[in-house]
Amino acid sequence: MKIHEYQAKELFKKFGMPIPDGKVTNNPEEVGKIAHEIGKPVMVKAQVHVGGRGKAGGIKFAHNAHEAWEHAKAILGMDIKHCTVKKVLITEAVDIDTEAYIGIIVDRAAKMPVIMVSPEGGVDIEEVAAKTPERIMKLHVDPMLGLQNFQAMKLARFVYEDIGIARKAARVIMQLYMTFMHVDASLAEVNPLITTPDGKVLAIDAKINIDDNGLYRRPEIEAMRDLDEEDPSETEAKNADLSFVKLDGSIGCIVNGAGLAMATMDTVKHFGAEPANFLDIGGSSNPDKVINAMRIILRDPNVKVILFNIFGGITRCDDVANGIVAAVKDFKPPVPIVVRLTGTNEDEGRKILEEINLAATSSMEDVVKKAIELAAA
Repeated sequence: MKIHEYQAKELFKKFGMPIPDGKVTNNPEEVGKIAHEIGKPVMVKAQVHVGGRGKAGGIKFAHNAHEAWEHAKAILGMDIKHCTVKKVLITEAVDIDTEAYIGIIVDRAAKMPVIMVSPEGGVDIEEVAAKTPERIMKLHVDPMLGLQNFQAMKLARFVYEDIGIARKAARVIMQLYMTFMHVDASLAEVNPLITTPDGKVLAIDAKINIDDNGLYRRPEIEAMRDLDEEDPSETEAKNADLSFVKLDGSIGCIVNGAGLAMATMDTVKHFGAEPANFLDIGGSSNPDKVINAMRIILRDPNVKVILFNIFGGITRCDDVANGIVAAVKDFKPPVPIVVRLTGTNEDEGRKILEEINLAATSSMEDVVKKAIELAAA
């Protein structure tokens, strides 16, 4: 789950991180009042769940309240990478002496968080990693021990020569780590972390992504979810207890089990095509899940064929087949369907599919090749 910059900054502030003063609004008439309260030049920043706001004109400097109001009127309603700006953050503009990067992600291979810092702030960290990897320091943190002060100081000293500034930055790194762990984040990032001419260290931007699997124990974090910023299909899938991620291909995949879903997408790509989605109906045998899955996939105009890959264990092949039959009768899909059924009650499932003249194979390779052939027709 993604949250907005202003929400991430609220979390940062809760853990003591230094951030510029600011308020968020969806009303341009309030912008002048907020800017006047701040009493200094301000930044007007579009709040959307995508990057590239500055290049798109979604971040503007304002010398005074009237100028802030004019910028807000232009930014609110703006389209940035297919996201409509509905809120702006009015925040104090600060003089910048240096810019750095600090971020934390989960290293799934190492099974622990990894902190990355770089003196190259204000640019994409991926670009720094590709062109000047020596400008990045990484540190894995044992989640049982947590981040130690000496480790934070080591990271800070990589970025700053001034010992006083490094101490302040080390404190920020500790606070970022506490935020990351407390909210079950998958990413927490400050880009840039700046120093001012008078020696302050401030987080003037903020990004946090939350691990959806932790939301059940973080209702206050789930309340930050902005459904207007999320793909409606993914929201519908979540409400239907389906795991769904929209992709850009033409092969719509409906699979039971995350591992099998990944293997299916890999096989589609291996044979030269692109999957349109990741969709896992899970281990349930409820035919309604199949119906909901079909409804979601058929909304994607890029889908040219629907591929079912079912390995029956807890999930019964006959229940999935009943769901396919019901969905075909309800939706009359305009694209062909191919099915692989193997495992629990696969013979019963094949007989059920005969009702709609649909034959199922037991080979994943064959069903993927057939789907690609039909999509290209």
